[in-house]
Amino acid sequence: MTTVDKTTVKSDSDWKQVLTPEQYHVTREKGTEAPFTGKFDKFFKDGTYSCVCCKTPLFRSEYKYNSGCGWPAFFKADDAEARIVRHPDDSIPGRPRVEVLCRSCGAHLGHVFQDGPQPTGERYCINSACLNFASADGRSARAAECASA
Repeated sequence: MTTVDKTTVKSDSDWKQVLTPEQYHVTREKGTEAPFTGKFDKFFKDGTYSCVCCKTPLFRSEYKYNSGCGWPAFFKADDAEARIVRHPDDSIPGRPRVEVLCRSCGAHLGHVFQDGPQPTGERYCINSACLNFASADGRSARAAECASA
């Protein structure tokens, strides 16, 4: 387990000005969105998922899969050692987990479990609220959704 670099530092009031209430709750207060409600749970376009707080690229679409858990799932992070921090999470008694944070800004992203597919065997279970998406051609998730409609 390593520490957060926090190259992106803002006050709580600054975060509240740039994030939606749900994004703030998930990323800054370690909240969790309800399962099967996030915009990226069943979203499978080619592109890159980045931290909603600091724009650090975190996951590529080729690492995403449908785990059925109710949140976007990835079997690998993009340059994980440089961009993701893992911390033990004992917040639920009798159910130890590993929390994942953005190394650049400390945003809570979700958790990683050891029940994913090969080649890693890992399942990053990530809240949609903490992610932005840019399609392979550079469009945002909203533009990519409109183009596929």
